[in-house]
Amino acid sequence: MSVTSALHDDGVRVVTMDFPPVNALPVQGWYDVAAALDEASRDQATHVLVLRAEGKGFNAGVDIKEMQNTEGFDALIGANRGCFAAFRAVYECSVPVIAAVQGFCVGGGVGLVGNADCIVASDDAYFGIPEVDRGALGAATHLARMVPPHLMRTLYFTGRNIKAVDLVQHGSVLEVVPRDELDEAALVVAREIARKDTRVIRMAKEALNGIDPIDVNKSYRFEQGFTMELNLAGVSDELRDTFVNGQGAGTDKARGGNK
Repeated sequence: MSVTSALHDDGVRVVTMDFPPVNALPVQGWYDVAAALDEASRDQATHVLVLRAEGKGFNAGVDIKEMQNTEGFDALIGANRGCFAAFRAVYECSVPVIAAVQGFCVGGGVGLVGNADCIVASDDAYFGIPEVDRGALGAATHLARMVPPHLMRTLYFTGRNIKAVDLVQHGSVLEVVPRDELDEAALVVAREIARKDTRVIRMAKEALNGIDPIDVNKSYRFEQGFTMELNLAGVSDELRDTFVNGQGAGTDKARGGNK
């Protein structure tokens, strides 16, 4: 299990998440993603970043089994802070972040991708937030950057998934390609950006963040407060146990959540 970072000669940095079997990240994994993005921000040789994953899916959220096997609230608090750190690092990365998404991208995966600057997806990619089935709230902030308000609410309340190909019409996914062409498709966009003067691009990233109508960091922390209330009430623990035991309605074992 790892997060690796490789800088190419053309200024493109590729950060890869690899947490078999479904890329459900443990607490430390979220912090490792944040560290890799923060390193890229500081490195002037990095002109653009591609965030990708190994395996059949991009991201299945947090590792719920880790949470249920940890006494007390340490894992919950760790996931809360780890997800916040990773999402923030993507959004505040000093260079543009291109998400290359394959297969499932759910829960915390939407938090990462929703904060990216550009999304390229494979033809089997889909997005969803199953939080209500896990007794948690979060990443509505990021889903709202990908779909219109009423669709976001419908997806959030129902826990339904939406295919990447259906997001092209909304402009949130740049293009959908066969899976074996995904990495190259993301690199094509990355190289185009990398050829620009990085001093201008870095300033442009800061400027665009500055004119965003929503403070994504503050908005997500607001959501997390309700997750903590659900945990203190015992609701979250009950629903996570149901998920781990495979008895939840609509349970898909490839889907996690973000806390």
